[in-house]
Amino acid sequence: MNWIFLILGGLFEVGFTTCLGKAKEASGTTMYLWYLGFVISLFASMGLLIKATQTLPLGTAYAVWTGIGAVGTVLMGIFFFKEPADFWRIFFIFTLIASIVGLKAVSSH
Repeated sequence: MNWIFLILGGLFEVGFTTCLGKAKEASGTTMYLWYLGFVISLFASMGLLIKATQTLPLGTAYAVWTGIGAVGTVLMGIFFFKEPADFWRIFFIFTLIASIVGLKAVSSH
């Protein structure tokens, strides 16, 4: 169950970075709503990470959480913020995914 909390926490990390990007593009009330989304996502992400680390090894949980956030944020940048999707970016995204899967595979929990 704590792996599910960890994955959800990583997805909320993607949410708070996406909200930051959208707030940068917005103005007025819309900007403040994106910042509110950032704060809510930040608290949810951290809370889920805290919950997951109650039984999962801290180093593994943190690495997986940040890995999900990093991969998700890069993908959001490519799909929604028109960031480049060249060969090396995609290559290193896949190596990061392989590392996350590897950490999960060797974890004793």
